[in-house]
Amino acid sequence: MKKVKLALIGAGLRGVNYTNYALEHPGEVEVVAVAEPVEDRRMSFKQAHRLPDEMCYADWREMLNQPKLADAVLICTQDYMHYEPTMRALECGYHVLLEKPMSPDPLECIRMGERARRSGLVFSICHVLRYTRFFGTMKQMLEEGRIGRLMSIQHNENVGYWHQAHSFVRGNWRNADETSPMILAKSCHDMDILLWLAGDSCTNVSSFGSLSHFTAENAPAGAPKRCLDGCPAAEDCLYYAPKTYLTDEDNWMKLAISDDQSYEGRLKAIQEGPYGRCVYHCDNNVVDHQVVSMDFRNEVTAVFTMSAFTKECSRTIKLMGTEGEIRGAMEKNEIELIRFDRNEPELISLETPGGHAGHGGGDEGLIRDFIRLVADGGMAQGLTSADISVQSHMMAFAAEQARVTGQVVHMPAYLERFASATT
Repeated sequence: MKKVKLALIGAGLRGVNYTNYALEHPGEVEVVAVAEPVEDRRMSFKQAHRLPDEMCYADWREMLNQPKLADAVLICTQDYMHYEPTMRALECGYHVLLEKPMSPDPLECIRMGERARRSGLVFSICHVLRYTRFFGTMKQMLEEGRIGRLMSIQHNENVGYWHQAHSFVRGNWRNADETSPMILAKSCHDMDILLWLAGDSCTNVSSFGSLSHFTAENAPAGAPKRCLDGCPAAEDCLYYAPKTYLTDEDNWMKLAISDDQSYEGRLKAIQEGPYGRCVYHCDNNVVDHQVVSMDFRNEVTAVFTMSAFTKECSRTIKLMGTEGEIRGAMEKNEIELIRFDRNEPELISLETPGGHAGHGGGDEGLIRDFIRLVADGGMAQGLTSADISVQSHMMAFAAEQARVTGQVVHMPAYLERFASATT
C-alpha cells in the first residue's frame, strides 16, 4: 500500500485526534499541510508533525488555491464551515474525510453528496460508530441470523449531565441557530447506525423532546450569570465551572476551553469565556432530551432516546428478532445474546477499549479505513458512502422537523421535496 499524504483543515480536538494516526503509523500516512486560523493551534500542530512554515496556512482558501499538496483533505471545522472547503477540495481532486455532521443545511448535505458521487473521489463522513468492534459485531450477528429476522431496535444515547453542560449548554453546539439542532450535532451517527443495523431505508419519522432543565427558571436562587461572580449555590451545584475546568484530573473538557492549559489560562477562560457561565443563564436552545420513532421499508421499527440526564456518557442498545434478542452496552464492551430456544444467555466480552475517548476504537478504525480507501484510489469498498451518509443526515433533519411540528414525516416525500430543490 502506498504512503498516503494528508492535509488538515481545522486543528481542533477532533482534527488533532484523527491525525495522531499519522504519528503512530508513519509508514502508512504523512500529514503534509495544515490550515488553522488560531495561531497557537497552528504552531502546535506544525511542531507535532514537523511541518515547514510554507505548509501551514491561516486560511483554508489559501491552502486549496495552491497546486495539489496531498492525496486527501480532512475537514474538521465547525459544522456551518463544512460546505465551502468540502466543495472546493473535491473540485481540486482531493479525497475528503469530513467531520460530522456534514452541514446544518440539508441542501448542502445533498449537494456535497452529489458532487462527491460525480467526482468518483472518496468522500467519507466521520460516522465512527460503524467502525467500532461493538457495532460491527452486532451487524455480523444480524447478518448471520443469530436472532432470526430483526423486528425492533431500542437505542439509547446517554449523553451525561456533565457532557450536556459542557458541549450543549455552554459550548459550541448549544444554539441551533448558530450550529445545528442537537439530534444532528450529537446523534447523526446514531441515525446512521440505526440505518445500518436496520438494513433498509427509513420510511417514517416522528419525534418529541424539549429543553426542559437548563433554563433560567431552574436557576438556584440568587445565581449570577457567571459561576465565579459569587454564586451562593457553588458548593452544591453539579455544574459549578471550577469543579470541571480547574481540577488537576485529566479530562478532555479542560482542553476545549483554552489553548493555554495552565491553571492561570484555564482560570482566565472561565472568568471571561463561555465555559464560565451559569448553565441556567446561557443562550442555549437545543433540547436536553428527545425521543425519535422510526420505521423502515423492511418493516423494522426503531426507537432512539437521547437524554442529558444520565451519569455516564454511554450507548446502550437492544435488538429484538423473531428468534432472540441482542443487548449491548458499548462502554462496557459487552454484548448479550439471548436465544428463545436456550435457557442461558451468551455473554460476549470485547477486547477493544471502550469509553468516551476514541469512541470505543471507532476513531482509529475510521481513519485507518479512510487511508486504505485513498491508497486504493477510491476503488475499494468502504463501510459507508456519500449516498448513505446523506440519507442518515436527512433522517436527523426529518426528526427535528417532526419534533418542532408534532407531525409524522414521511421520508420519501420529504426527500423528494429537497431533491426537486436541488435540480
